Amino acid sequence: MFKRLTVLVVSSLLILAASNPLAAQTTPAPAGPTGTMPSPDRGQEQAGTDAALRANVQRESYVLGKGDVIEVSVIGRTDFNARVQIQDDGSVLLPLINSVSAAGRSVLQLREDVRRTLKQGGFFENPAENVSVVSFASRYVTVLGAVNAPGVVPIDRAYRLSEIVARAGGVANPAIDSIMLTRVDGGSHEYSLRAIATGGTTNDPLVSDGDKVYVPQPKIFYIYGQVNAPGAYPVTGEMTLQMALARGGGLTGLGSDKRIKLVRAGKETKAQLGDKVLPEDVVVVGERFF
Repeated sequence: MFKRLTVLVVSSLLILAASNPLAAQTTPAPAGPTGTMPSPDRGQEQAGTDAALRANVQRESYVLGKGDVIEVSVIGRTDFNARVQIQDDGSVLLPLINSVSAAGRSVLQLREDVRRTLKQGGFFENPAENVSVVSFASRYVTVLGAVNAPGVVPIDRAYRLSEIVARAGGVANPAIDSIMLTRVDGGSHEYSLRAIATGGTTNDPLVSDGDKVYVPQPKIFYIYGQVNAPGAYPVTGEMTLQMALARGGGLTGLGSDKRIKLVRAGKETKAQLGDKVLPEDVVVVGERFF
């Protein structure tokens, strides 16, 4: 009786399994979200696009001046294309319309002037005008001193002081820590290179057309005698003799901070650790007594 009951139960289970073949299959993993994940490069692409748009707006607003070279053309037409330099009277000579005033006009304004003149003169029904600056010569900043490429730096937009120095090749000596900016109206201000590099825009002002940038050679002091790293070092901030010793690598085993001489302007004096160190000072550290 028991065997017969077991056979019936097994038979029933087999029939159920056969009637539902999907039960024997593995349940598939739930499908992931169908939306497309944003590409990690999309943010960088957007940032690049925004930067390009800002640069384009800046060039559109650039105010033309004498000496600038511009290219003027009508898109799709080969009979109106000219590369010209703005003359001393502020004008340019263009095909069909002859003399046009350009100095003092922005790139966008000149484009509209030329388009309107061509349309009113009946030369083109609806010209698509293009004006671009080939060479910037009327607006510049003079960079002098200890930079790798001193000279005149043309500017086509508002640049910060750090950008102007970079366009002049950067500072020629890593010990340099000050930059002098003289405005076109004569006002001057000294800026710390370290503050420019680590601070915000307050320490990195915008530079204007006609300004002068001067990068002085670093202010140096000299340290010799019983220090671990004798040599020449820049004077930074309110440097004291104790700071100068640290810059020179500290005292040797024979050195004494009680036997320090300071030579300034050819005169030798005995110095204390709290004394200030000035450019061109010579610090001599003597041996201690045993």
